[in-house]
Amino acid sequence: MAKTIDYFFGIGSPWAYIGLQPFKALAAQHDAKIRPYVIPLIEDNGAIYSRNRPEARRAYWTKDLKRWAALRGKVLNFENRAALSDPTPAGLLVIAAIENGADWLKLTGALQEAFWTRGEDIGKLEVRQAIANAAGLNAAELEAFAGGPAAQSIWTSNIETARAAGVFGLPTFRFEDELYWGQDSLPFLERHLNGERLVA
Repeated sequence: MAKTIDYFFGIGSPWAYIGLQPFKALAAQHDAKIRPYVIPLIEDNGAIYSRNRPEARRAYWTKDLKRWAALRGKVLNFENRAALSDPTPAGLLVIAAIENGADWLKLTGALQEAFWTRGEDIGKLEVRQAIANAAGLNAAELEAFAGGPAAQSIWTSNIETARAAGVFGLPTFRFEDELYWGQDSLPFLERHLNGERLVA
């Protein structure tokens, strides 16, 4: 029987960025289908944006991110973050790629790399379009869908699905109704895919 992994993620999540490649590799290794849900953090379920955390926790969060990024072979750019626009429109662009059968994984990686490694303002239309075109996608076509009511409806539906499932942080993986929060939980997901379901 084919395996399906629900993937809850956001373009603005650095954890989703540094965990994307190992997750793709894991899914491919198990011939598992990825069912994507682009979402923000679900605050109703307990998620806390880093800007709302105490300074000590934010400092540790930054250091831990840098450690994991180095382990994953990524470089994170924390300069000028406050000046960047909301990455939500980039998430809607990925939804457009999903719905139009385009390579949404490639687009996701390209947008996240631009945002988190190069510090580009993917909230700006011209920046997103350049990234999508460079990835070999039809940026104008995808943006037309992303700016319409269908993409917004999917975004809202994704949030409701995540809320009902108990998702709060990003990324979260769901396999056989078991949630695995964080890219550091990939070893647990791997064990589950191998038939070993660890239960606390």
